[in-house]
Amino acid sequence: MTLPRVVVVTGTDTDVGKTVATAALAAVLAGAGRRVAVHKPTQTGVRPGEPGDVAEVTRLSGVPGSEGVRLLAPMAPRPAAASEGATLPTRRDHLDAVRRLADEHDHVLVEGAGGLLVELTEAGETLADLTCALPDAGVVLVVRAALGTLNHTMLTREALAHRAIRQLGVVVGAWPDDPGPVETTNLEVFSGLPEGLLGVVPSGAPSLGPEAFRASASDWLPGLAARLRENA
Repeated sequence: MTLPRVVVVTGTDTDVGKTVATAALAAVLAGAGRRVAVHKPTQTGVRPGEPGDVAEVTRLSGVPGSEGVRLLAPMAPRPAAASEGATLPTRRDHLDAVRRLADEHDHVLVEGAGGLLVELTEAGETLADLTCALPDAGVVLVVRAALGTLNHTMLTREALAHRAIRQLGVVVGAWPDDPGPVETTNLEVFSGLPEGLLGVVPSGAPSLGPEAFRASASDWLPGLAARLRENA
């Protein structure tokens, strides 16, 4: 499967491990010699001057990134913007930012806020809407390992399929050190999905130094590494 120019990273819900998964994806792509950039359309819950998700991706992977807008409240973008009287970028603003990066890179990783249908604009447009407007785009879905993840995963996959959005694969965002039967059987389900399992990121990955993180990323995401070798 050829990897599209724009890879949208979404999750089944918030705090599922999207940022560390994005960093791992970026590290594998950069390690394969691809020119990569990361873009976060909306960053919430971070004050001016504080490092946000993009800074963490850059720290771990070495890949540069940018933000569309930053909001203080740790909530979904529309209520966060309303709470401080801020104006959200439009869909065109978001699309223009991604397209500019795509013109200069082999791949742009777009990390969403929360899940696929969280509203990013005043008009209520979502990450799914942005993805549909990008002709060469696909989605990597970051999921939990624990109980309840199968329902959340299948609901998101159904929403993607309903919109005819290309599904690139699943990544477990925080794989436990001592997985039990629930985690291992969930992994079997993910491995059997048509789009495939790209890999699992260990729960302790964010605490690694950048050099160790980058060296290990391809081992965590063997599905992605294999696809890159096939299309080298």
